[in-house]
Amino acid sequence: MSDNAGGTASRTGHPVWFDLTVPDAEEARDFYKSVVGLRPDPVDMGEYSDFNMVAPDGNPAAGICHARAGNAGLPPVWLVYFLVEDLDTALDSARRGGGEILAEPRSAGGGRYAVIRDPAGAPCALFQKG
Repeated sequence: MSDNAGGTASRTGHPVWFDLTVPDAEEARDFYKSVVGLRPDPVDMGEYSDFNMVAPDGNPAAGICHARAGNAGLPPVWLVYFLVEDLDTALDSARRGGGEILAEPRSAGGGRYAVIRDPAGAPCALFQKG
């Protein structure tokens, strides 16, 4: 998740970021650079880099991440992050509604987020600004 998360929209319920988590982030980075025209901006993760993908207008558009460390086990799909007022309340609602928590809350992008799967099996992330 980028430090720029939340910049896309500022209203509860709206998408605020998009990430793709895959085993080979460099391959995905190069694909989307070539096909969509996004410029990669490396994000140091210690022993490797993930990437913020920057649109031609200079604004961050999405992230491409390795399926390592905290991202291990996430599905290889474009993951949308929805803005919520209170992450803990939203996670409780997700559990009560038949959802599953795929990744417990963690800090990033100026707030906290967690990854869930809805009752139909579709994953998404919930993001609460700092």
